[in-house]
Amino acid sequence: MKRFWKEVSVEPDGEGWGVRLDGRPLRTPARAPLVVPGRTLAQAITDEWDASGEKVDPRTMPLTGLANAAIDRVAPDRQKFADRLARYAEADLACYRADNPTELVVRQAENWDALLSWGRRRFDVDFATTTGVTHVQQPQATIERLGHEVAALDPFQLAGLSPLVTIGGSLVAALAVLEKAVTPEAAWDAVSLDDRWQLERWGSDAEAQAALDNRRRDFLGATRFLDLLGG
Repeated sequence: MKRFWKEVSVEPDGEGWGVRLDGRPLRTPARAPLVVPGRTLAQAITDEWDASGEKVDPRTMPLTGLANAAIDRVAPDRQKFADRLARYAEADLACYRADNPTELVVRQAENWDALLSWGRRRFDVDFATTTGVTHVQQPQATIERLGHEVAALDPFQLAGLSPLVTIGGSLVAALAVLEKAVTPEAAWDAVSLDDRWQLERWGSDAEAQAALDNRRRDFLGATRFLDLLGG
């Protein structure tokens, strides 16, 4: 899509804030008005559109994309979307450990034990851990409690949480970011630990590094979206 507007603005719209292009409401791919809960997020979205060149590149507009997802994909069936994310509680990345080499075992323990300890304290649950890839059954009370926490989130929170969970593979890490119990960078370091270990051990591969960099960009973009929701 070529750029067709000159001015981008933010205006109150019902209980939220809408983005306007030359005075006309910006709409989602499903043609719904793009209205977000807070002015801070709306302003950040206008900045994305204002910075666009002659051609619109969705990859340079992560906040717009997540807002679109919240409105078009999550809001129509919030519970179904929440249920899909909550299933990650059954096989959280932090529960599956290597049994060798020692350096990797130590790194995983340093990063992942802290996340699980936070989850135990915050939600009053327990986690079962294992080595290797064989599935380990989590306590039913843990699955239900984490599912309850996810189900309580609104569509915009769920849209922002989704990339953290799916990219990182850890619902606990994603919830820790949402509640500001860990920094976005620390959470990324934790969930990308295995991938970075492989690159360190076997040498840098341009394609693998680019894929990891793209995942990091999307992960941190989602953390910014969640942070802006509070403004």
